Amino acid sequence: MVAALTAGAMVISPGRGRVRALAIGAAMTVLVSAAPAAVAASPGAGPSAVAWADCADENLVKEMRCTSIKVPVDWAEPAGRQIELTVGMLPATGAQRRTGTVFAIPGGPGGSGVADLSRSAGSFAELRDRFDVVSVEPRNTVDKGVLPYDCLITGPWITRPDTRGEYAELGRRNRAAVERCRAADPEFFDHLDSASVARDMEAIRVALGEEKLSFIATSYGGVPGIAYSRLFPGRVRAMVFDGSVSPYLDRVRGRLPHEESFTRFVAWCAASTTCALHGQDVGEVWRALVARADRVPVPVKGEPPRAAYSGFDLQVAAAPSIVSPGPDPEFPRWVELADAIKRAAGGDASGFADYVRRSTKSPKVPAFTGMNMTHCLDGLGFRDYEEYQETRREGERLLPNLAGNELWHPLACVGWPAPATNRAAPLPAGELPPYLGVGSLTDFDGSADIVRRVPGSAAVQRQGYGHGLYKSGDSCVIAHVNRYLISLRLPAPGTVCG
Repeated sequence: MVAALTAGAMVISPGRGRVRALAIGAAMTVLVSAAPAAVAASPGAGPSAVAWADCADENLVKEMRCTSIKVPVDWAEPAGRQIELTVGMLPATGAQRRTGTVFAIPGGPGGSGVADLSRSAGSFAELRDRFDVVSVEPRNTVDKGVLPYDCLITGPWITRPDTRGEYAELGRRNRAAVERCRAADPEFFDHLDSASVARDMEAIRVALGEEKLSFIATSYGGVPGIAYSRLFPGRVRAMVFDGSVSPYLDRVRGRLPHEESFTRFVAWCAASTTCALHGQDVGEVWRALVARADRVPVPVKGEPPRAAYSGFDLQVAAAPSIVSPGPDPEFPRWVELADAIKRAAGGDASGFADYVRRSTKSPKVPAFTGMNMTHCLDGLGFRDYEEYQETRREGERLLPNLAGNELWHPLACVGWPAPATNRAAPLPAGELPPYLGVGSLTDFDGSADIVRRVPGSAAVQRQGYGHGLYKSGDSCVIAHVNRYLISLRLPAPGTVCG
Protein backbone atom coordinates (compact mmCIF):
# COMPACT_ATOMS: atom_id res chain seq x y z
CA MET A 1 0.00 0.00 0.00
CA VAL A 2 2.98 2.34 0.32
CA ALA A 3 3.04 3.09 -3.42
CA ALA A 4 -0.69 3.81 -3.40
CA LEU A 5 -0.57 6.35 -0.62
CA THR A 6 2.63 8.36 -0.92
CA ALA A 7 1.17 10.93 -3.28
CA GLY A 8 2.35 13.90 -1.27
CA ALA A 9 6.07 13.44 -1.83
CA MET A 10 6.81 15.96 -4.52
CA VAL A 11 8.37 19.33 -5.23
CA ILE A 12 6.80 22.41 -6.83
CA SER A 13 8.71 24.82 -9.06
CA PRO A 14 7.80 27.41 -11.76
CA GLY A 15 6.75 25.88 -15.10
CA ARG A 16 8.87 25.18 -18.13
CA GLY A 17 7.94 23.98 -21.58
CA ARG A 18 9.57 20.52 -21.48
CA VAL A 19 9.65 17.76 -18.94
CA ARG A 20 12.91 16.20 -17.87
CA ALA A 21 13.98 13.51 -15.45
CA LEU A 22 15.87 15.16 -12.59
CA ALA A 23 17.81 14.07 -9.53
CA ILE A 24 16.18 15.07 -6.26
CA GLY A 25 17.29 18.48 -5.03
CA ALA A 26 18.48 19.61 -8.46
CA ALA A 27 16.89 23.06 -8.18
CA MET A 28 15.60 25.57 -5.63
CA THR A 29 12.10 24.32 -4.89
CA VAL A 30 9.30 24.26 -2.36
CA LEU A 31 8.96 20.80 -0.83
CA VAL A 32 5.47 19.48 -0.13
CA SER A 33 5.58 16.03 1.41
CA ALA A 34 3.36 13.67 3.31
CA ALA A 35 3.82 10.24 4.83
CA PRO A 36 1.40 7.55 3.63
CA ALA A 37 -0.86 7.75 6.67
CA ALA A 38 -0.89 11.53 6.52
CA VAL A 39 -2.12 11.52 2.94
CA ALA A 40 -4.87 9.05 3.78
CA ALA A 41 -6.11 11.10 6.72
CA SER A 42 -5.03 14.64 5.84
CA PRO A 43 -7.40 17.52 6.62
CA GLY A 44 -9.41 19.40 4.02
CA ALA A 45 -8.28 22.17 1.73
CA GLY A 46 -5.08 23.90 2.69
CA PRO A 47 -2.81 26.60 1.29
CA SER A 48 -1.58 26.07 -2.23
CA ALA A 49 2.13 25.39 -2.70
CA VAL A 50 1.92 26.21 -6.40
CA ALA A 51 3.64 29.25 -7.96
CA TRP A 52 1.84 29.89 -11.27
CA ALA A 53 3.62 31.76 -14.03
CA ASP A 54 3.30 32.55 -17.73
CA CYS A 55 3.63 29.42 -19.84
CA ALA A 56 6.85 29.05 -21.80
CA ASP A 57 4.99 27.57 -24.78
CA GLU A 58 3.76 30.51 -26.85
CA ASN A 59 1.31 28.25 -28.69
CA LEU A 60 -0.88 27.95 -25.59
CA VAL A 61 -3.82 30.30 -25.05
CA LYS A 62 -2.78 33.52 -23.35
CA GLU A 63 -4.88 33.06 -20.22
CA MET A 64 -3.29 29.71 -19.37
CA ARG A 65 -0.89 29.66 -16.44
CA CYS A 66 1.78 27.03 -15.89
CA THR A 67 3.86 25.50 -13.14
CA SER A 68 5.81 22.29 -12.68
CA ILE A 69 5.79 19.54 -10.12
CA LYS A 70 8.36 16.91 -9.24
CA VAL A 71 7.20 13.40 -8.40
CA PRO A 72 9.04 10.12 -7.84
CA VAL A 73 9.83 7.97 -10.85
CA ASP A 74 8.82 5.02 -8.67
CA TRP A 75 6.08 5.77 -6.13
CA ALA A 76 7.29 2.80 -4.07
CA GLU A 77 10.49 4.84 -3.53
CA PRO A 78 9.15 8.36 -2.81
CA ALA A 79 12.56 9.67 -1.71
CA GLY A 80 14.28 8.41 -4.85
CA ARG A 81 14.80 9.87 -8.28
CA GLN A 82 12.31 12.53 -9.37
CA ILE A 83 10.71 13.56 -12.65
CA GLU A 84 9.27 16.95 -13.41
CA LEU A 85 5.81 17.38 -14.94
CA THR A 86 4.32 20.54 -16.43
CA VAL A 87 0.89 21.52 -15.09
CA GLY A 88 -1.38 24.04 -16.84
CA MET A 89 -4.39 25.96 -15.50
CA LEU A 90 -7.23 27.94 -17.00
CA PRO A 91 -8.15 30.14 -14.00
CA ALA A 92 -11.70 30.65 -12.82
CA THR A 93 -13.12 33.79 -14.45
CA GLY A 94 -16.66 34.25 -13.14
CA ALA A 95 -18.13 36.38 -10.42
CA GLN A 96 -19.77 33.28 -8.93
CA ARG A 97 -18.32 31.81 -5.76
CA ARG A 98 -15.47 29.49 -6.70
CA THR A 99 -16.41 25.83 -6.20
CA GLY A 100 -13.03 24.21 -6.68
CA THR A 101 -10.84 22.65 -9.38
CA VAL A 102 -11.71 20.42 -12.32
CA PHE A 103 -8.88 18.16 -13.48
CA ALA A 104 -9.02 17.32 -17.21
CA ILE A 105 -7.37 13.90 -17.61
CA PRO A 106 -5.94 13.58 -21.15
CA GLY A 107 -6.25 10.51 -23.37
CA GLY A 108 -3.83 8.77 -25.67
CA PRO A 109 -2.13 7.36 -23.71
CA GLY A 110 0.67 9.80 -24.28
CA GLY A 111 -1.29 12.98 -24.95
CA SER A 112 -0.36 16.31 -23.38
CA GLY A 113 -3.20 17.50 -21.20
CA VAL A 114 -1.79 21.03 -21.19
CA ALA A 115 -1.85 21.37 -24.98
CA ASP A 116 -5.21 19.60 -25.08
CA LEU A 117 -6.70 21.98 -22.50
CA SER A 118 -5.43 24.96 -24.48
CA ARG A 119 -6.99 23.69 -27.72
CA SER A 120 -10.34 23.04 -26.06
CA ALA A 121 -10.40 26.14 -23.82
CA GLY A 122 -13.68 27.34 -25.31
CA SER A 123 -15.52 24.26 -24.08
CA PHE A 124 -14.71 25.20 -20.48
CA ALA A 125 -15.96 28.82 -20.65
CA GLU A 126 -19.13 28.31 -18.58
CA LEU A 127 -17.48 25.90 -16.15
CA ARG A 128 -14.82 28.50 -15.39
CA ASP A 129 -17.48 30.70 -13.82
CA ARG A 130 -17.00 28.47 -10.77
CA PHE A 131 -13.89 26.34 -11.29
CA ASP A 132 -10.23 26.52 -12.08
CA VAL A 133 -9.50 23.90 -14.74
CA VAL A 134 -6.13 22.15 -14.65
CA SER A 135 -4.36 19.44 -16.60
CA VAL A 136 -0.89 17.97 -16.84
CA GLU A 137 1.68 16.73 -19.31
CA PRO A 138 1.64 13.28 -17.69
CA ARG A 139 4.72 11.15 -17.23
CA ASN A 140 3.79 9.12 -20.33
CA THR A 141 3.64 12.12 -22.66
CA VAL A 142 5.87 11.05 -25.54
CA ASP A 143 7.84 14.29 -26.02
CA LYS A 144 9.71 14.59 -22.74
CA GLY A 145 13.37 14.47 -23.68
CA VAL A 146 13.86 11.41 -21.45
CA LEU A 147 13.15 8.71 -24.03
CA PRO A 148 13.84 9.17 -27.77
CA TYR A 149 10.75 10.77 -29.33
CA ASP A 150 11.41 9.39 -32.81
CA CYS A 151 11.50 5.90 -31.34
CA LEU A 152 8.29 6.30 -29.32
CA ILE A 153 6.24 7.43 -32.32
CA THR A 154 7.21 4.34 -34.30
CA GLY A 155 6.73 0.63 -33.70
CA PRO A 156 6.44 -2.76 -35.36
CA TRP A 157 3.74 -3.85 -37.78
CA ILE A 158 1.60 -6.34 -35.90
CA THR A 159 0.78 -9.66 -37.54
CA ARG A 160 -1.99 -12.07 -36.49
CA PRO A 161 -0.32 -15.35 -35.46
CA ASP A 162 -1.80 -18.64 -36.64
CA THR A 163 0.48 -20.89 -34.56
CA ARG A 164 2.22 -20.89 -31.21
CA GLY A 165 5.54 -20.46 -33.03
CA GLU A 166 4.29 -17.37 -34.87
CA TYR A 167 3.04 -15.97 -31.55
CA ALA A 168 6.51 -16.42 -30.05
CA GLU A 169 8.15 -14.85 -33.11
CA LEU A 170 5.84 -11.82 -32.82
CA GLY A 171 6.95 -11.50 -29.20
CA ARG A 172 10.61 -11.49 -30.24
CA ARG A 173 9.97 -8.76 -32.85
CA ASN A 174 7.97 -6.69 -30.40
CA ARG A 175 10.62 -6.94 -27.70
CA ALA A 176 13.41 -5.93 -30.06
CA ALA A 177 11.48 -2.81 -31.10
CA VAL A 178 10.64 -1.94 -27.49
CA GLU A 179 14.19 -2.35 -26.20
CA ARG A 180 15.45 0.20 -28.73
CA CYS A 181 13.37 2.83 -26.90
CA ARG A 182 13.58 1.40 -23.38
CA ALA A 183 17.39 1.23 -23.39
CA ALA A 184 17.65 5.00 -23.01
CA ASP A 185 16.12 4.86 -19.49
CA PRO A 186 14.73 1.47 -18.38
CA GLU A 187 13.75 2.70 -14.89
CA PHE A 188 11.61 5.50 -16.29
CA PHE A 189 10.20 3.34 -19.09
CA ASP A 190 8.97 0.71 -16.63
CA HIS A 191 6.98 3.23 -14.53
CA LEU A 192 4.64 4.70 -17.14
CA ASP A 193 1.50 2.87 -16.04
CA SER A 194 -1.79 4.66 -15.38
CA ALA A 195 -1.67 4.02 -11.63
CA SER A 196 1.57 6.02 -11.47
CA VAL A 197 -0.18 8.77 -13.46
CA ALA A 198 -3.02 8.67 -10.91
CA ARG A 199 -0.59 9.05 -8.01
CA ASP A 200 0.93 12.03 -9.82
CA MET A 201 -2.58 13.53 -10.04
CA GLU A 202 -2.98 13.08 -6.28
CA ALA A 203 0.33 14.88 -5.76
CA ILE A 204 -1.05 17.77 -7.81
CA ARG A 205 -4.19 17.84 -5.61
CA VAL A 206 -2.03 18.05 -2.48
CA ALA A 207 0.04 20.85 -4.03
CA LEU A 208 -3.09 22.80 -5.00
CA GLY A 209 -4.37 22.60 -1.43
CA GLU A 210 -7.72 21.19 -2.57
CA GLU A 211 -9.69 18.83 -0.31
CA LYS A 212 -11.21 17.09 -3.34
CA LEU A 213 -11.04 17.33 -7.12
CA SER A 214 -13.63 16.99 -9.86
CA PHE A 215 -12.52 15.23 -13.05
CA ILE A 216 -13.27 14.95 -16.75
CA ALA A 217 -11.52 11.83 -18.07
CA THR A 218 -11.40 11.68 -21.86
CA SER A 219 -10.77 8.51 -23.91
CA TYR A 220 -7.83 6.56 -22.43
CA GLY A 221 -7.85 9.11 -19.61
CA GLY A 222 -10.54 6.89 -18.17
CA VAL A 223 -7.89 4.36 -17.11
CA PRO A 224 -5.96 6.77 -14.81
CA GLY A 225 -9.40 8.08 -13.75
CA ILE A 226 -10.33 4.57 -12.62
CA ALA A 227 -6.94 4.14 -10.92
CA TYR A 228 -7.42 7.41 -9.03
CA SER A 229 -10.90 6.29 -7.98
CA ARG A 230 -9.44 3.05 -6.62
CA LEU A 231 -6.49 4.61 -4.84
CA PHE A 232 -8.00 7.84 -3.52
CA PRO A 233 -11.81 7.46 -3.44
CA GLY A 234 -12.23 10.03 -0.67
CA ARG A 235 -10.62 12.71 -2.84
CA VAL A 236 -13.15 12.47 -5.68
CA ARG A 237 -15.89 15.11 -5.64
CA ALA A 238 -17.21 14.21 -9.11
CA MET A 239 -16.00 12.23 -12.12
CA VAL A 240 -17.02 12.38 -15.78
CA PHE A 241 -15.97 9.64 -18.20
CA ASP A 242 -16.16 10.94 -21.79
CA GLY A 243 -15.76 8.26 -24.47
CA SER A 244 -13.54 6.47 -21.98
CA VAL A 245 -11.78 3.14 -22.30
CA SER A 246 -13.12 0.59 -19.82
CA PRO A 247 -10.61 -2.08 -18.76
CA TYR A 248 -13.54 -4.12 -17.44
CA LEU A 249 -15.33 -4.46 -20.78
CA ASP A 250 -15.02 -7.76 -22.65
CA ARG A 251 -12.46 -7.36 -25.44
CA VAL A 252 -14.78 -8.64 -28.17
CA ARG A 253 -18.13 -7.30 -27.01
CA GLY A 254 -16.56 -3.89 -26.58
CA ARG A 255 -16.13 -3.82 -30.39
CA LEU A 256 -19.79 -4.52 -31.20
CA PRO A 257 -20.52 -0.78 -31.70
CA HIS A 258 -17.87 -0.81 -34.45
CA GLU A 259 -19.78 -3.56 -36.24
CA GLU A 260 -22.93 -1.46 -35.92
CA SER A 261 -21.06 1.45 -37.48
CA PHE A 262 -19.99 -0.81 -40.35
CA THR A 263 -23.68 -1.60 -40.93
CA ARG A 264 -24.38 2.14 -41.14
CA PHE A 265 -21.49 2.54 -43.59
CA VAL A 266 -23.04 -0.17 -45.80
CA ALA A 267 -26.43 1.56 -45.64
CA TRP A 268 -24.84 4.91 -46.55
CA CYS A 269 -23.11 3.30 -49.54
CA ALA A 270 -26.44 1.90 -50.73
CA ALA A 271 -28.06 5.34 -50.53
CA SER A 272 -25.23 7.65 -51.64
CA THR A 273 -23.81 8.00 -55.14
CA THR A 274 -20.63 9.49 -53.64
CA CYS A 275 -19.74 5.99 -52.42
CA ALA A 276 -17.34 4.32 -54.88
CA LEU A 277 -19.09 1.00 -54.15
CA HIS A 278 -22.61 2.33 -54.71
CA GLY A 279 -24.82 -0.32 -56.27
CA GLN A 280 -22.75 -3.25 -54.97
CA ASP A 281 -23.21 -5.48 -51.93
CA VAL A 282 -20.59 -3.66 -49.88
CA GLY A 283 -20.55 -6.22 -47.07
CA GLU A 284 -19.87 -9.05 -49.51
CA VAL A 285 -17.20 -7.05 -51.35
CA TRP A 286 -15.45 -6.26 -48.06
CA ARG A 287 -15.56 -9.76 -46.58
CA ALA A 288 -14.34 -11.33 -49.82
CA LEU A 289 -11.46 -8.82 -49.99
CA VAL A 290 -10.41 -9.54 -46.40
CA ALA A 291 -10.52 -13.31 -46.88
CA ARG A 292 -8.54 -13.10 -50.13
CA ALA A 293 -5.95 -10.75 -48.64
CA ASP A 294 -5.35 -13.14 -45.73
CA ARG A 295 -4.42 -15.77 -48.32
CA VAL A 296 -2.51 -13.46 -50.69
CA PRO A 297 -1.75 -9.97 -49.28
CA VAL A 298 -2.65 -7.00 -51.48
CA PRO A 299 0.47 -5.07 -52.62
CA VAL A 300 0.92 -1.34 -52.16
CA LYS A 301 2.06 0.30 -55.36
CA GLY A 302 5.57 1.71 -54.97
CA GLU A 303 6.25 -0.08 -51.64
CA PRO A 304 8.30 -3.23 -50.96
CA PRO A 305 6.49 -6.59 -50.75
CA ARG A 306 6.50 -6.62 -46.93
CA ALA A 307 4.16 -3.59 -46.99
CA ALA A 308 1.41 -5.64 -48.68
CA TYR A 309 -1.90 -5.68 -46.77
CA SER A 310 -3.26 -8.86 -45.22
CA GLY A 311 -6.95 -9.04 -44.36
CA PHE A 312 -5.96 -8.27 -40.77
CA ASP A 313 -4.11 -5.14 -41.94
CA LEU A 314 -7.17 -4.03 -43.91
CA GLN A 315 -9.45 -4.45 -40.88
CA VAL A 316 -7.12 -2.45 -38.63
CA ALA A 317 -6.65 0.32 -41.20
CA ALA A 318 -10.38 0.58 -41.94
CA ALA A 319 -11.66 0.73 -38.36
CA PRO A 320 -10.89 4.42 -37.57
CA SER A 321 -12.75 5.57 -40.68
CA ILE A 322 -15.65 3.21 -39.97
CA VAL A 323 -16.22 4.67 -36.50
CA SER A 324 -15.36 8.31 -37.29
CA PRO A 325 -16.78 9.09 -40.75
CA GLY A 326 -16.55 12.88 -40.48
CA PRO A 327 -19.32 15.49 -40.75
CA ASP A 328 -22.82 14.45 -41.75
CA PRO A 329 -24.03 14.28 -44.52
CA GLU A 330 -20.77 14.32 -46.51
CA PHE A 331 -19.00 11.67 -44.38
CA PRO A 332 -15.64 12.37 -46.06
CA ARG A 333 -13.82 9.49 -44.37
CA TRP A 334 -16.44 7.03 -45.57
CA VAL A 335 -15.99 8.43 -49.08
CA GLU A 336 -12.23 7.85 -48.82
CA LEU A 337 -12.69 4.38 -47.32
CA ALA A 338 -15.04 3.21 -50.06
CA ASP A 339 -12.54 4.34 -52.68
CA ALA A 340 -9.72 2.53 -50.83
CA ILE A 341 -11.77 -0.69 -50.71
CA LYS A 342 -12.51 -0.47 -54.42
CA ARG A 343 -8.82 0.01 -55.27
CA ALA A 344 -7.75 -2.84 -52.96
CA ALA A 345 -10.33 -5.16 -54.54
CA GLY A 346 -8.64 -4.29 -57.83
CA GLY A 347 -5.25 -5.34 -56.50
CA ASP A 348 -3.70 -2.16 -55.02
CA ALA A 349 -3.88 -1.26 -51.30
CA SER A 350 -2.46 2.24 -51.90
CA GLY A 351 -5.74 3.88 -50.88
CA PHE A 352 -5.33 2.50 -47.37
CA ALA A 353 -1.59 3.16 -47.30
CA ASP A 354 -2.06 6.78 -48.40
CA TYR A 355 -4.31 7.80 -45.53
CA VAL A 356 -2.41 5.70 -42.96
CA ARG A 357 0.81 7.36 -44.10
CA ARG A 358 -0.66 10.86 -43.62
CA SER A 359 -0.96 10.33 -39.87
CA THR A 360 1.78 7.79 -39.16
CA LYS A 361 4.43 8.25 -41.90
CA SER A 362 4.17 4.49 -42.38
CA PRO A 363 2.32 2.60 -45.14
CA LYS A 364 0.76 0.29 -42.52
CA VAL A 365 -0.42 1.12 -39.00
CA PRO A 366 2.48 0.68 -36.57
CA ALA A 367 2.03 -0.38 -32.94
CA PHE A 368 3.33 2.85 -31.40
CA THR A 369 5.81 2.15 -28.63
CA GLY A 370 4.74 5.39 -26.95
CA MET A 371 1.22 4.01 -26.46
CA ASN A 372 2.23 0.44 -25.69
CA MET A 373 4.56 1.52 -22.88
CA THR A 374 1.39 2.36 -20.91
CA HIS A 375 -1.04 -0.16 -22.44
CA CYS A 376 1.13 -3.13 -21.56
CA LEU A 377 1.85 -2.03 -17.99
CA ASP A 378 -1.91 -1.50 -17.60
CA GLY A 379 -2.49 -5.16 -18.39
CA LEU A 380 -3.86 -4.79 -21.91
CA GLY A 381 -1.91 -7.76 -23.22
CA PHE A 382 -2.95 -11.39 -23.44
CA ARG A 383 -2.16 -13.68 -20.54
CA ASP A 384 -0.84 -16.34 -22.91
CA TYR A 385 -1.31 -17.94 -26.33
CA GLU A 386 -4.44 -19.78 -25.16
CA GLU A 387 -6.18 -16.55 -24.18
CA TYR A 388 -5.24 -15.07 -27.56
CA GLN A 389 -6.75 -18.03 -29.40
CA GLU A 390 -9.93 -17.91 -27.32
CA THR A 391 -10.35 -14.18 -27.98
CA ARG A 392 -9.68 -14.64 -31.68
CA ARG A 393 -12.34 -17.35 -32.00
CA GLU A 394 -14.88 -15.20 -30.18
CA GLY A 395 -14.06 -12.20 -32.39
CA GLU A 396 -14.50 -14.20 -35.57
CA ARG A 397 -17.90 -15.34 -34.26
CA LEU A 398 -19.26 -11.93 -33.19
CA LEU A 399 -17.41 -9.47 -35.46
CA PRO A 400 -17.89 -10.67 -39.05
CA ASN A 401 -16.48 -7.52 -40.66
CA LEU A 402 -13.92 -6.08 -38.25
CA ALA A 403 -12.61 -9.08 -36.30
CA GLY A 404 -8.95 -8.47 -35.59
CA ASN A 405 -9.27 -5.01 -34.08
CA GLU A 406 -9.90 -6.56 -30.66
CA LEU A 407 -6.54 -8.35 -31.04
CA TRP A 408 -4.32 -5.58 -32.33
CA HIS A 409 -3.44 -3.63 -29.16
CA PRO A 410 -3.05 -6.76 -26.99
CA LEU A 411 -0.82 -8.40 -29.60
CA ALA A 412 1.53 -5.42 -29.34
CA CYS A 413 2.20 -6.46 -25.72
CA VAL A 414 3.38 -9.98 -26.59
CA GLY A 415 7.01 -10.23 -25.48
CA TRP A 416 6.87 -7.05 -23.35
CA PRO A 417 10.00 -6.80 -21.16
CA ALA A 418 8.25 -5.64 -17.94
CA PRO A 419 5.28 -7.19 -16.09
CA ALA A 420 1.89 -5.48 -15.95
CA THR A 421 1.58 -3.43 -12.76
CA ASN A 422 -1.89 -1.88 -13.14
CA ARG A 423 -4.30 -4.65 -14.05
CA ALA A 424 -8.03 -3.92 -13.80
CA ALA A 425 -9.35 -4.16 -10.24
CA PRO A 426 -12.80 -3.46 -8.76
CA LEU A 427 -13.83 0.07 -7.88
CA PRO A 428 -14.59 0.79 -4.20
CA ALA A 429 -18.15 1.66 -5.24
CA GLY A 430 -19.47 2.37 -1.74
CA GLU A 431 -16.81 5.03 -1.16
CA LEU A 432 -17.38 6.97 -4.40
CA PRO A 433 -19.93 9.63 -5.37
CA PRO A 434 -22.23 8.94 -8.35
CA TYR A 435 -20.42 9.33 -11.67
CA LEU A 436 -21.48 10.58 -15.12
CA GLY A 437 -20.62 8.83 -18.38
CA VAL A 438 -21.01 10.35 -21.85
CA GLY A 439 -20.19 9.07 -25.30
CA SER A 440 -21.17 8.76 -28.95
CA LEU A 441 -22.67 5.84 -30.84
CA THR A 442 -19.25 4.20 -31.07
CA ASP A 443 -17.64 4.94 -27.67
CA PHE A 444 -20.58 5.19 -25.24
CA ASP A 445 -20.33 1.58 -24.07
CA GLY A 446 -16.98 2.11 -22.37
CA SER A 447 -18.14 5.09 -20.32
CA ALA A 448 -21.44 3.42 -19.47
CA ASP A 449 -19.66 0.24 -18.38
CA ILE A 450 -17.46 2.18 -15.96
CA VAL A 451 -20.16 4.30 -14.31
CA ARG A 452 -22.65 1.46 -13.88
CA ARG A 453 -20.24 0.06 -11.30
CA VAL A 454 -20.87 3.05 -9.01
CA PRO A 455 -24.39 3.23 -7.49
CA GLY A 456 -26.51 6.21 -8.46
CA SER A 457 -24.49 7.06 -11.57
CA ALA A 458 -25.93 8.05 -14.96
CA ALA A 459 -24.89 8.01 -18.61
CA VAL A 460 -25.84 10.11 -21.66
CA GLN A 461 -25.37 8.94 -25.23
CA ARG A 462 -25.02 11.28 -28.19
CA GLN A 463 -26.97 9.84 -31.11
CA GLY A 464 -24.19 10.55 -33.56
CA TYR A 465 -20.47 10.24 -34.14
CA GLY A 466 -17.52 11.87 -32.43
CA HIS A 467 -15.03 11.22 -29.66
CA GLY A 468 -14.15 13.35 -26.65
CA LEU A 469 -17.48 15.16 -26.91
CA TYR A 470 -16.98 17.74 -24.15
CA LYS A 471 -13.65 18.99 -25.46
CA SER A 472 -14.88 18.95 -29.06
CA GLY A 473 -17.61 21.45 -28.17
CA ASP A 474 -20.80 19.36 -28.23
CA SER A 475 -23.24 21.80 -26.59
CA CYS A 476 -25.70 19.17 -25.34
CA VAL A 477 -23.00 17.08 -23.66
CA ILE A 478 -21.33 20.21 -22.24
CA ALA A 479 -24.65 21.28 -20.68
CA HIS A 480 -25.18 17.92 -18.95
CA VAL A 481 -21.56 17.73 -17.76
CA ASN A 482 -21.54 21.31 -16.45
CA ARG A 483 -24.80 20.82 -14.56
CA TYR A 484 -23.39 17.73 -12.91
CA LEU A 485 -20.02 19.28 -12.03
CA ILE A 486 -21.57 22.49 -10.69
CA SER A 487 -24.57 21.11 -8.78
CA LEU A 488 -23.81 17.36 -8.62
CA ARG A 489 -27.23 16.77 -10.26
CA LEU A 490 -27.28 13.91 -12.75
CA PRO A 491 -29.51 13.63 -15.85
CA ALA A 492 -32.51 11.31 -15.75
CA PRO A 493 -32.06 7.69 -16.86
CA GLY A 494 -32.32 7.30 -20.64
CA THR A 495 -31.29 10.88 -21.42
CA VAL A 496 -29.79 11.26 -24.89
CA CYS A 497 -28.27 14.03 -26.96
CA GLY A 498 -29.61 14.25 -30.53
